[in-house]
Amino acid sequence: MIKVYSWPTPNGHKVHIMLEECGLRLGHDWQAVPINIGAGDQFKPEFLQISPNNKIPALTDPQGPDGKPIALFESGAILLYLAAKTGKFLPKSDRQKFEVLQWLMFQMGGVGPMLGQAHHFRMYAPEKIGYAVNRYTNEAKRLYGVMNRQLTQHRYIAGNSYSIADIAIFPWLRSWKNQGIDWADYPQLKAWFDKIADRPAVKRGVAVLAELRQPLTGDKERDILFGKTQYQKR
Repeated sequence: MIKVYSWPTPNGHKVHIMLEECGLRLGHDWQAVPINIGAGDQFKPEFLQISPNNKIPALTDPQGPDGKPIALFESGAILLYLAAKTGKFLPKSDRQKFEVLQWLMFQMGGVGPMLGQAHHFRMYAPEKIGYAVNRYTNEAKRLYGVMNRQLTQHRYIAGNSYSIADIAIFPWLRSWKNQGIDWADYPQLKAWFDKIADRPAVKRGVAVLAELRQPLTGDKERDILFGKTQYQKR
């Protein structure tokens, strides 16, 4: 059985959704192993053996590409692995495949880091730094605009077929309010978002481990996620 070491965050949700979209069912084909990032589970030696960057999600599959076990970290790599394993959500032709991959890289290099910073400085930073709030809120709006324009010409993010690009981006937009976004400014993107949110596999994916997540309120949790604990040698 595939094991996904995860937590209910956007990057965790990507993999949960992908597994369900591929027809793999929680409890039958795959198992979610909770890694409580607020409690510091990501620094445990057994997790670091799978994910040396101490980030979720990570995946182990006893039936890897050569029939031998494989362990993977980085959500984008995991999406590509599952697409190759199941033959779903990544086109076969080179042209269409690279069109999808560029938007996957757009998420990995832009949407995730920039929206994450917007969320951090707007919600979690111990002091409100106006420059940082404006910098990342404006970048969030710019990225939303890029996606909105793309969707004026295509049904999905990377073309007219649902792909790993949609699966990668969708979870990051669920916190739109905390990113300073007004959906009225991005009507095409909002229509896409609602369409993706209504998919049964997406609903199942975002529900995985959701009952375990608690609001980040304590100094200990903040230190683990954003303070000195994050930068200690291991």
